[in-house]
Amino acid sequence: MANITHRGHPVHTIGELPAVGSRAPDFRLTDANLNDVTLADFRGKKKLLNIFPSIDTPTCAMSTRKFNEYAAGHPDAVIIMVSADLPFAQQHFCSVENTHNVRTLSMMRDRNFAKDYGVLLLDGLYRGITARAVVVLDENDTVVYTQLVPEIRQEPDYEKAIAALK
Repeated sequence: MANITHRGHPVHTIGELPAVGSRAPDFRLTDANLNDVTLADFRGKKKLLNIFPSIDTPTCAMSTRKFNEYAAGHPDAVIIMVSADLPFAQQHFCSVENTHNVRTLSMMRDRNFAKDYGVLLLDGLYRGITARAVVVLDENDTVVYTQLVPEIRQEPDYEKAIAALK
């Protein structure tokens, strides 16, 4: 269990992020076309998982925009936004914000991703959805970088996350 805060109030996650050097847990998430997507669908690519509560909040929206900027010039990596939002809301955001260089995936059918990656919030206003975190995987799905953002309203460390992709 990790201890973080939301607006300064303590909240807890179900577990810990996957350890650096470990194999990333597989997942089954839902894309904009309501298809199931697994980790194997990105085999052979470097991956950055930007995990957050909802794309419809200022900090989550900002991180999507910033990672989209990076993704525009780096087709060798897959930048994945993961949230509890419905795929329709994710798709609408990307359309309005012109953030088509990132992939959005939803936990709408299953919360196992949040449990397996240790980011499911157990208490607080956002209980049942995710903490803010970044997990970077190499081409072989080995975890090379993680950050559990200590305050949900803070942005992740973009520079360190992007450096881990190189």
